[in-house]
Amino acid sequence: MRSLTPIEAAVAVAIAGSVLAATVPTFVRNLRASKTTEPLEGLRHIAARAAAIADTRATTAAYPASVDVTPADVPRGEQALDPPGTWSHATWRALDMEFTAPHAYSFAFESKNGEGYATYRARAHGDLDGDGIRSTFAIAGEKRGTADPVTSPIDVEHEVE
Repeated sequence: MRSLTPIEAAVAVAIAGSVLAATVPTFVRNLRASKTTEPLEGLRHIAARAAAIADTRATTAAYPASVDVTPADVPRGEQALDPPGTWSHATWRALDMEFTAPHAYSFAFESKNGEGYATYRARAHGDLDGDGIRSTFAIAGEKRGTADPVTSPIDVEHEVE
């Protein structure tokens, strides 16, 4: 086997560098996206269920009652498996929200129902690296009178902290 000439070695290094330059950013982007799938899908699910419920009710009872962060302790730096009953609150049952596999985010749902106007805000909190800084994803919706419920876009703070 012969050794590479300096020109052949330079071409090989240039090709390897080009391949890395093209693939590493895509890999990093996909890795970042995989960390946001849980809160985004969870909030979309909550929003869809909340809108479906509100669509069939008057504004005085449009959305389920508020429920605090579930699970109460936001997982820090690792995924956690919830003990049985964690998602048994009537609001989570109405929203069909539950995790049966380990997950990295806690969720909360706040609602205000009133005469002619009702709102909700759902949040997902995560601490993916365990440093105490939380990623927060939120979505909100409202129903006015007999109009169809409206959902706002998801708001993100410290996406992958």
